[in-house]
Amino acid sequence: MTTTEPALLPLAANAASSRVRPGQPYPLGATWDGKGTNFALYSENATAVELCLFDENGQETRYPLTEQTAFVWHGYLPAIGPGQRYGYRVYGEYAPEKGLRFNPNVVLLDPYAKALDGTERFDKGVFGYVVGQEDTVMQPEEQRGAPLGIVIDPGFNWVGDVKPNVPFHQSVIYETHVKGLTMTHPEVPEALRGTYAGVATEPVLRYLRELGITAVEFLPVHQHLDDPFLLEKGLTNYWGYSTLSFFAPDVRYSAAARRGDPAGAVPEFKNMVRALHDAGIEVILDVVYNHTAEGNHLGPTLSFKGIDNPTYYRLVADNPRFYFDYTGTGNSLNVRHPQTLQLIMDSLRYWVTDMHVDGFRFDLASTLARGLHEVDQLSSFFTIIHQDPVLSRVKLIAEPWDVGEGGYQVGNFPVKWAEWNGLYRDAMRAFWKGEGGLASEIGYRLTGSSDLYQNDGRKPYASINFVTAHDGFTLRDAVTYEQKHNEANGEGNQDGHNHNLTWNCGVEGETDDPEVNRLRHQQQRNLLATLLLSQGTPMLLGGDEIGRTQKGNNNAYCQDNEISWYDWANIDTDLLAFTRKLIALRKTHPALHRRKFFSGRTIRGEDVRDIVWLRFDGQELSDEDWNNPQTQSLGMFLDGDGLDDVDAEGNPLRDDDLLLLLSASHVDLPFRLPDTGGCQTWELLLDTTNDQAQETVEAGQETTLKARSVKLYRCVQHAEGATSEDL
Repeated sequence: MTTTEPALLPLAANAASSRVRPGQPYPLGATWDGKGTNFALYSENATAVELCLFDENGQETRYPLTEQTAFVWHGYLPAIGPGQRYGYRVYGEYAPEKGLRFNPNVVLLDPYAKALDGTERFDKGVFGYVVGQEDTVMQPEEQRGAPLGIVIDPGFNWVGDVKPNVPFHQSVIYETHVKGLTMTHPEVPEALRGTYAGVATEPVLRYLRELGITAVEFLPVHQHLDDPFLLEKGLTNYWGYSTLSFFAPDVRYSAAARRGDPAGAVPEFKNMVRALHDAGIEVILDVVYNHTAEGNHLGPTLSFKGIDNPTYYRLVADNPRFYFDYTGTGNSLNVRHPQTLQLIMDSLRYWVTDMHVDGFRFDLASTLARGLHEVDQLSSFFTIIHQDPVLSRVKLIAEPWDVGEGGYQVGNFPVKWAEWNGLYRDAMRAFWKGEGGLASEIGYRLTGSSDLYQNDGRKPYASINFVTAHDGFTLRDAVTYEQKHNEANGEGNQDGHNHNLTWNCGVEGETDDPEVNRLRHQQQRNLLATLLLSQGTPMLLGGDEIGRTQKGNNNAYCQDNEISWYDWANIDTDLLAFTRKLIALRKTHPALHRRKFFSGRTIRGEDVRDIVWLRFDGQELSDEDWNNPQTQSLGMFLDGDGLDDVDAEGNPLRDDDLLLLLSASHVDLPFRLPDTGGCQTWELLLDTTNDQAQETVEAGQETTLKARSVKLYRCVQHAEGATSEDL
């Protein structure tokens, strides 16, 4: 059904259209220049646009924007400045069957708003149609449901802020949630818990510094929407993968907003970034540019739908009432349209240049790479990022899949991009679960996944290695549960993955059995050791280092409570100390974070290569061993002379010879330490079965590799008499 285009609504009694000056079409959004504010809004298909200003009592004043340049509606208002609340009424045809959803009865949020006045309220005011009559009848009454934008003062004192610029191959990423990290921290003032300001407190910064991570990767901090079906159950969208505004930091995490100053979220976020930089820690944002919070054809009209629906969304060509949905959320952004691409690029640049973040992790990034249907690594999205002088220099991380056909694209993103390596996660979890036939797969994953990243010009650090992430079990739960326990989500335990690749060590859930708990503790260490001693870029799920549990919930997206928050009162101090030790070992030994793939070339003499694979008798693994489904133990020798790299001054890099032993066998094994590389004496650096273990073993002698364990040795004496300190 098509509803004819409405006439302009009567202006509010106090409207002052004569004050509007022509202004400029760029930059888009609301830009304060110290004397007034320029407003600019893109809409290719609108017939008229009204700027709506609201005072502190909610009284509305409307200003027609009569200037239009290249589909940008713009105007300048003197004396309008920071703190001013505003929105838009956009006129045009309401014809869902044509893909048009204009309705000037609804006040819309500026897509470029830098700060928002609160969050949405889910009533009929957020829908552009008459609820209960599908979407064919336009809402005929004036409504306000979307949050308003706020004009901000962009000024901030960045003097002294220095971006850490940690090389990718030296990075250790820590995935966490702004609120969950600090919500129960006893040393964070109560008023700051769960906020950007809370992250910037010294106790939290000290914890992150001492842990040794180099970057925090925050779950989405863009202003997001809480889904109505969650609100009806008393739940919220805790993870935040439902973006409403791509420029505004979420006021839910702002201490200033709690005090009644929502625009204060912007400088509060900047202060957090500066504090993390001062601690030597980079800030990476998990960003969601594949869809928005407006959902499908029955979703709310808050911003993009009512401003220019066919510009911003991918519509079904022969029935544009409906949306393509590659994300499982109801819609997909139309990255084929130049204006939508500009929106994304402007947003990314804003977070880098104005907010000083250091990189991005792109949610469901395959959606951004789609042409019409197929995933295309040469799409406009990548082309524009690669030529951008700002964005091409920050850390770019893809979640290389979506729910559409052909969406699983691990290993297929272009140069400049790192990827969440889901194959790494699956292989390591299956190996430590005890599955056989994985020797060759483990070999690839331990060494940076050259089968995925070497042939397209990328380096080992393109592989973002992880064994757990926000989506799934925590580390502790991965050794405690085999089945999901998501009853708290209110979906009858039907949500979340069933393919967990986990082993509960014999008992489902928590237990008092000391042997089961000992084994679980050891398995956590095995997974952490494998992660942090592998080539590639490790990503640690925040809280895994202290034994955080979600009680078996592997889809805690809606749990803004103790299920998701860190439990600082019950941390596993031994596991924390072990994790710190692992990160320190990784940083100390360049052989554990190589910048280049192994070549297999000879380093010393005729027989020693940069990497040598060993079996338990000290001999090299044969093809038969690699293909033997019973092979559950591996030795990996790393030659310290085989880095094939130089330091910042151009001097050749070298390291100790290292020997990593892994066994997922359920029985103890004798492992003969080799004389590879001329090593005569090996010194134990790490044992996942015993924190206090000290051991020096002569080459040719055997050590006991306990069931389900990891050991790391370094060579301290070579056959010619040289010690590791001499080399």
